[in-house]
Amino acid sequence: MIIDAHAHIMEAVNGQTGTGLTRSLNYGIISWGQQEVRLLPPMPGKTSFPPEVLLENMDWAGVDKAVLLQGPFYGEANEYVALAVKRWPERFIGAAYVDPWMPDAATQFETVIASGGFRAVKLECSEATGLCGLYPEARLDAPELNWLWQALEQRGIVLTFDLGAVGSRSYQTGAVRVIAETYPRLKIVIAHLGQPTAQAEKDPALWAQWQAQIELGLLSNVWFDSAALIAYLPHEEYPYPTAARYLHLALERIGAARIMWGTDQPGTLTHLTYRQYAALAKKHLAFLSAQEQALVLGENALHVYG
Repeated sequence: MIIDAHAHIMEAVNGQTGTGLTRSLNYGIISWGQQEVRLLPPMPGKTSFPPEVLLENMDWAGVDKAVLLQGPFYGEANEYVALAVKRWPERFIGAAYVDPWMPDAATQFETVIASGGFRAVKLECSEATGLCGLYPEARLDAPELNWLWQALEQRGIVLTFDLGAVGSRSYQTGAVRVIAETYPRLKIVIAHLGQPTAQAEKDPALWAQWQAQIELGLLSNVWFDSAALIAYLPHEEYPYPTAARYLHLALERIGAARIMWGTDQPGTLTHLTYRQYAALAKKHLAFLSAQEQALVLGENALHVYG
């Protein structure tokens, strides 16, 4: 079984970041604050990525299931994701959007979770596209968030983090360690393999921060997805040897049982097609045993997300 542990769907981009609103335009273009940027390859009509298109890509690439994540950049889409999961329960696993810094966050959480269909909550914390851009002083280890970690642990709901760029305000490795150790039955996933980049690797202090975050995978309740590694290497082309090397470094440190394959579709379709992305994953994992490859490509995600 092959599972994409990090994908997105949207009827239209309708989000907000620290630098402005995001809105769908046409032909794969969106507005982001005062800019127009390409999100998807050129496509007819309004920029969107409905579940039917993701399913076609999955079938084309031989991918069995996908975890549907959300965040402020694309905009809250709880109802849209829940409907997709309800319609294709054998293909999609849903993660809810929750903003824990909203005044009525606990009430919103109860309403969203009560609607059913969600096995995870995704907190997009990055400064550029996430909650730490909207709330510059946000701290994940703040006592006022303990209710959320407790509720997720009690209900068996996975907590997925995007902690943003190495060295940024959102890169709160210590806070995540506290959460993981305080709530040992809470399954935690960190997206993008902690976002290793060539720039971070050149800076010993930043690289030490990345290594410290990867070591969270030594805890029994923390996993990583490997989505979008190639997007952090804009000057490299297929087969992205640096992305392979970063993946190898993480696998050597925390093992194949702690890492899940993911793509971050549709945004990374500007780098590779979905089918190429799946083929690249197998190429980068070829040095592992067949059993270890199966863990990374699907079995870990099935264990974590259900």
